[in-house]
Amino acid sequence: MSSKKDRFSSKDKNYMKLAINLARSRKGLTGDNPSVGCLIVKNDTIISIGQTGYNGRPHAEHSAIKNSFEKLKGSKMYVTLEPCNHYGKTPPCTKNIIKSGISELIYSMEDIDKRVKGKSFKILSSKKIKVKRGLLKEDAKDLYDSYIKNRTSKLPYVTAKIAVSKNKLIYSKGTKRITDKNSDKITHYLRYKNDSIMISSKTLNIDNPRLTCRLKGYNKFSPKRIILDKNLDIKLTSYIFQSAKKGNTILFYHSSNTKKIKVLKKKGLTLIKTKLNNEGLLDLKIVLKKLFTLGTRSLLVEGGDKISKNLIKNRLIDTFYLFQSPKILRVNKINQGFTSFGILNAKYKKVSKITSKLAKDNITIYKR
Repeated sequence: MSSKKDRFSSKDKNYMKLAINLARSRKGLTGDNPSVGCLIVKNDTIISIGQTGYNGRPHAEHSAIKNSFEKLKGSKMYVTLEPCNHYGKTPPCTKNIIKSGISELIYSMEDIDKRVKGKSFKILSSKKIKVKRGLLKEDAKDLYDSYIKNRTSKLPYVTAKIAVSKNKLIYSKGTKRITDKNSDKITHYLRYKNDSIMISSKTLNIDNPRLTCRLKGYNKFSPKRIILDKNLDIKLTSYIFQSAKKGNTILFYHSSNTKKIKVLKKKGLTLIKTKLNNEGLLDLKIVLKKLFTLGTRSLLVEGGDKISKNLIKNRLIDTFYLFQSPKILRVNKINQGFTSFGILNAKYKKVSKITSKLAKDNITIYKR
């Protein structure tokens, strides 16, 4: 059994970085289960790798053991999260590790699941496997921010984004695009990494968006559509309504328009009547709780000023992307500005800024 002050070589760190990259590539695509990366090394050679499967199965450790092209006796496993030790839909990873003949295991972060936390360490150590933990732990914390949020608060991890012109407008009649093509690719990457996307009916009716992931080869990862529509204002000519089918679109509302409700249900939308908050808006705390019960684990919000302000003010966003374009939008009678700069800077902290010689936009990332 290792001590609390485990020491790691530069090779150990490099192997764990690779494991973390494997896990990060599947983040947001593994359902309820955390995305885990795994490497098996023997005689300073990587002999197998594993990742958590899409929707959570198989586990990374299972895949790495199964896919190895060499016998595993005397090998070392690097894994980003403490292996599971309990039966679920798959056997315990600890059992597979013990049976495989792996002699040493290094994991980055202890699992917060009470069924696992610290127990796998003891199980493996009792079987004469050398176990070390805590390697690149801070990197793993960032990797598992959404998993920790899901498990501790029973709420989806919320990422929001908004695009703002140089004169702080988010909409001007006649302007179709604020940001450049590079920023658009980041938007579609965020759609790929989140299982659901939420907008207001106002945004839907103005922009008529598709809300799909249009990165080449990743169309099948387009998120479930969530619409906030207090008064059931959704246009029946919109792409979202026309493409709705059972299971792909959820609409939160407060109206009593029975005729519209009937039309929307017949089309296949899932309708959820929701209470209003003190400001007369749909209560987003209730919305987020309900989405979690319906299976949403990571939510991207592409809203306008009102929904962004509501989320920021109540600190319901975990990560916020502010896209700032050098464009100056024409001021006319139908403008919409971003009024939450002050609240955003007061309630959130800037963690990084993305700039590129290829891109014209500046992107600032805020964390709760």
